[in-house]
Amino acid sequence: MRMKRKPRDHTAMFITFEGIEGSGKTTQIKRVHSLLTAQGCTAVMTREPGGTSIGEKIRSILLDPDSRDMDPMAELMLYFADRAQHLGRKIRKTLSEGTWVLCDRYFDATLAYQGYARGLNIQLIERLHQLVFDGFKPDITLLLDLPPQTGLDRAWRQIKNGTRTGRETRFEEEALRFHEKVRHGYLSLARQEPQRFKIVDASKAPDYVSADILSVLTPFISQRR
Repeated sequence: MRMKRKPRDHTAMFITFEGIEGSGKTTQIKRVHSLLTAQGCTAVMTREPGGTSIGEKIRSILLDPDSRDMDPMAELMLYFADRAQHLGRKIRKTLSEGTWVLCDRYFDATLAYQGYARGLNIQLIERLHQLVFDGFKPDITLLLDLPPQTGLDRAWRQIKNGTRTGRETRFEEEALRFHEKVRHGYLSLARQEPQRFKIVDASKAPDYVSADILSVLTPFISQRR
């Protein structure tokens, strides 16, 4: 079941950043935020799970390595609870005010992680998103793609040197095969919606990744200002 996107009648854009662990989403979302600000666009950065005070509490459960025994369906429902709060209290309101939203992960992550990697029914996940959130989707999804081993090596280096918290390593501790399934899921989703997804080679140095993202976003920034 492919969900329909309803057009929004304002100029602000909802842009999501997706990718496996270590793909550089945090770095690139900050750079895009600076770019938009320099171009005169008002923008906010947010993330899932998290993005609201309640969402941060849910995040602490989902990413805690002590939660490794969590049932996949319980995991899915917690992500949906986080998204309900996030959409209801932040994303929709922010967009309605004409402010761009840059989000580190969103619904495509749920499909990739809980659907393709955990093995939950993908049609069920899509149907729930349609029923609960009216199929609310981003305008653009930047998929920062790279080999899973490369991403995991980066992530663990950052955790060990203290640039990333060691309290949120539940997914980094998953087997390599799990992350290969996540990447396969993301690429499958990108093939299904090529107009929305923009695949960026995240194996490059950060400056080159930023340049590729800029080339993708510049036409949209010009149209929406």
